[in-house]
Amino acid sequence: MADHYDSSKGEPPSNWFVEWFNHPLYLEVYSHRDQEEALHCIDTILSQSGLCHKSPASLTVLDIACGAGRHALELARLGCQVTGNDLSPFLLEEARKAALKINLLLKLTCCDMRKIQDNLIYDLIVQLFTSFGYFDGQEDDQLVLQRVHHALRHGGWYVLDLINPSYLIRNLVAHSSRTAGVLAIIEDRAIKNDRITKSISIVPPQGKPLNFTESVRLYSKDEICGMLQQSGLTVQSISGNYHGDTFEEEESPRMMIFCQKM
Repeated sequence: MADHYDSSKGEPPSNWFVEWFNHPLYLEVYSHRDQEEALHCIDTILSQSGLCHKSPASLTVLDIACGAGRHALELARLGCQVTGNDLSPFLLEEARKAALKINLLLKLTCCDMRKIQDNLIYDLIVQLFTSFGYFDGQEDDQLVLQRVHHALRHGGWYVLDLINPSYLIRNLVAHSSRTAGVLAIIEDRAIKNDRITKSISIVPPQGKPLNFTESVRLYSKDEICGMLQQSGLTVQSISGNYHGDTFEEEESPRMMIFCQKM
C-alpha cells in the first residue's frame, strides 16, 4: 500500500486543492454528502438571514467554491439568480451537466476565490463545506473576505461555513477506513500549526492506490470574527450545524457565520 502523508515530517503540499478538486475521484470520496444535506443547509441560510421573506427571483447569489453545485442547484431550484464559482474545471462541468439535466439556469465561473472581481452585485454570498482556509498565508484568506465585501450589495449577506476547532480537537478521528462503491478509502488526520491535515489513500480493486492531501487552517470564533470585521462585514449570528441550532463552542461541529455588509 502506498505511504500516507506524515504531518510530522513537514508541511503539506502547497496548492493541494488544484490537483485534488480537479480529480474525478473527489466526488467518489465525498459521495455521502448528498442533496438532502444541501437542502437543510440552504433552508437554514435563507431562514436565518431573513431572505426567505423575499422573492427568490429577486435574489442574486454567489456560491464560492461551489464544487459540483450541490448548494448552487438548490438555490437555483428555488428560483434565485445563482452564480457558482470554482477553481476546478472538472467540478464546474459536473455542475453544468446537473443543471442541464433538470433544466435549471446556473451561471458558472472558473477562477481563484482570491480573484473574484464582481462589485456590488450579490444579495447573498455563501462559502460552504469548509471551503475557506486552504492557502498557506492568512493574508490570502483575508483577501478572500475583502473580495466578498466588494462583491456584496449594501445590506447583503455572507454565510461562511467552517469547522469548529474546539469541537474538532475533542473529537478528532485520527484514522478511519470506509468504502465508496468499489473503492477502499483510508483517511489519516492530524492537527499541526493551526491546520487540520487529512491524507487520503484511495485503493481501487486493481492497480495502485492514489494518494491526496487536504489541509485547512483552523480559525477560532474570535479569530474569524475579527477578520470578518476587518473586512467590513458585521457578524449577526452563528449557527452550530446545518439545521440552524445555536452555536455552542464546545459542542457544535460547525460554525456557520452569518454576516452582513452594513
